[in-house]
Amino acid sequence: MSDVVYDLREVRRARYAVAAVFAVHGAVTGSFATRVPWVQDHASLSAGQLGFALAFTAFGASCAMPLAGRISHRFGSRTALRGLLSLWTLSLILPSLAPNLLTLCLSMFLYGASAGMADVAMNALGVEVERMLGRSIMSGLHGMWSAGALVGSAAGTLAAHLGVDARAHFALAAVTLTLLGVVACRWVLDLQPAEDEEPPPRFALPPRSALLIGAVGFCAVFAEGASLDWSAVYLRDRLETSAGLAAACTTGFMLTMAVARLVGDAVVNRFGAVRTVRAGGALAVAGGLLIVVAGHPALAMAGFALMGLGIAVVVPLCFAAAGHSGPNPSQAIAGVATITYTSGLIAPGLIGGVAQATSLTVSFVLVTVLACGLAAFAGVLRSGDRNRTRIGRPKAAVPDPRP
Repeated sequence: MSDVVYDLREVRRARYAVAAVFAVHGAVTGSFATRVPWVQDHASLSAGQLGFALAFTAFGASCAMPLAGRISHRFGSRTALRGLLSLWTLSLILPSLAPNLLTLCLSMFLYGASAGMADVAMNALGVEVERMLGRSIMSGLHGMWSAGALVGSAAGTLAAHLGVDARAHFALAAVTLTLLGVVACRWVLDLQPAEDEEPPPRFALPPRSALLIGAVGFCAVFAEGASLDWSAVYLRDRLETSAGLAAACTTGFMLTMAVARLVGDAVVNRFGAVRTVRAGGALAVAGGLLIVVAGHPALAMAGFALMGLGIAVVVPLCFAAAGHSGPNPSQAIAGVATITYTSGLIAPGLIGGVAQATSLTVSFVLVTVLACGLAAFAGVLRSGDRNRTRIGRPKAAVPDPRP
């Protein structure tokens, strides 16, 4: 182990710095999401072509995420995060410059690749800070991501309302977020590998522990993707609500998830990851049942709120458990992230396919069944609980975790 020692103030400062990084990362996603219609019109794409292009985001992320660990090993955690986060924020400009399907596919691939690598690097650092503090912080970090996404979405909505060209909007947002990210990275921990430490492989299959943890994350992200993309359609088509009320359901779902993540660490620290996820799974199943049987919009909206509350902390806890599950946190986190990205990619299309063949009600029966997996398989997250219990809260100084 390295003889470098971090005092408690440095670790706490690093926690707030990583939280700011999460918010910046989320703000990029929120900014892009609001201008997708502009990007579609600019590239003259049909709905099917747009969906095909957007799929390259997850494809790029899945291909590039395993590289994050090697980059962090080569340059150190602080420099790597600063560079990868800057690539992500600046890549926001690319989709607005794409004039056709081919260039948009390439843009989305690069956009997704930079997003995935920055995602792995910041989650790995978050896990290290959590390990040093000896208490859960990952839910709050992901809550900051959700808060950043909401802020970026609000700014993008305003820009769209004012008729601002997305090229100007994305350029301004990219420069602003890049500067904020660079400043935040000044205070994250600068973890360096030992001289004799072997670099991680460029590409490697996820370890078995990551596959099991990723399966829990898959269930949560599937429910999240289905709810985000189909909640408004569900209320409008099945319950015949107004467009405004349908949109409010989606916004309420997002807010529920953000608030639950911001307060989720207190629950995890009190009850542990396993019991928290099991309780969350029960809430998600209850929400799914409400959605399926709802004959009134209020019941369906309550169901989506319960769904958001139940799944909110699952993905942060999956990343934390992956980071604590073996000697190579970045590789395990990359494996879990790949599985969850894949779930987010296939969920909207699968829900639509099932709805086309049967009904939206049957689609959300599928979501509810998958939510049962959260309670059934929550035990695989026990590694994170053991790690936090073993270390405890530091009182004076925190040893550097480098071997």
